[in-house]
Amino acid sequence: MAVHAHPDDEASKGGATTARYVHEGAEVLVVTCTGGERGDVLNPRLKGDVHILRDLVQVRREEMARAQAALGVQHTWLGFVDSGLPEGDPLPALPAGCFYLEPLEGATEALVREIRRFRPHVMTTYDENGGYPHPDHVMTNRVSVAAFEAAGDPEAFPHAGEPWQPLKLYYIGGFSRERIHTFHEALIARGQESPFVEWIQRTEGRPQRALTTWVPCSDFFDQRDEALRAHATQIDPDGFFFAVPNDVQADLWPTEEYELVMSHVPTTVPEDDLFAGVPTSLPEADALATRGDLELVLDERTEPTVREWS
Repeated sequence: MAVHAHPDDEASKGGATTARYVHEGAEVLVVTCTGGERGDVLNPRLKGDVHILRDLVQVRREEMARAQAALGVQHTWLGFVDSGLPEGDPLPALPAGCFYLEPLEGATEALVREIRRFRPHVMTTYDENGGYPHPDHVMTNRVSVAAFEAAGDPEAFPHAGEPWQPLKLYYIGGFSRERIHTFHEALIARGQESPFVEWIQRTEGRPQRALTTWVPCSDFFDQRDEALRAHATQIDPDGFFFAVPNDVQADLWPTEEYELVMSHVPTTVPEDDLFAGVPTSLPEADALATRGDLELVLDERTEPTVREWS
């Protein structure tokens, strides 16, 4: 189960990994917490298109359906409303009824229902800073962590289905500084302009996440890009996502990266598989997920450092 904030996040953050696991026979569910209703049209070719602007909600749903087909995943909407990305000093208040302002308990119950229905062994989501400080990404982390902890507890949300404990929780780490530097230097060496200069300057000096897991998935970069392009309002086809050809990416950086933060099964890092440590026998893995006495063997969460929105 890959839990994301908006339609398009499932393609830009871990898309090739999910396509790989689907190809290998795993069931993969993408949960999108909001409809992306307050997103801007970021593709310069589509800015000003009155038909898109008039019905952006439906357009983004149709884009998500095409991206889902490209990756081969299952998909569900959690049903919350996009919070938007506040800008200015002081920051404006977030809109009433948005995802970030939802009570954590209610949002957690909604995700617990999906966990108990789908019964994943592994979950992925964003770190406590949201991967980048968007209110919906931060809230996605909070809800995912709370739901991971509650889903296996028979006393938590007893009307939300039979208890089911996912065995591992990962934070997606796909925009590591090392990866971006590698692509930047490759473009410069080829005599091409790099779109990553501002990105590198913006992140210089920031602490780096302690990644644990590198999933080989270069055979699925084309599927990932097909899913990205499906989100035509959000993804510039001439933008940085496509600056480095996929064959070059496959040579330089053939993986997508994750940070293992909670696990109920023993494993050894570094890993090259999100299912490392999970029993390969499905009945055995299911038996673990329904046990009532599972304890964490790894808990590497850290305290949030982002600002609070209101």
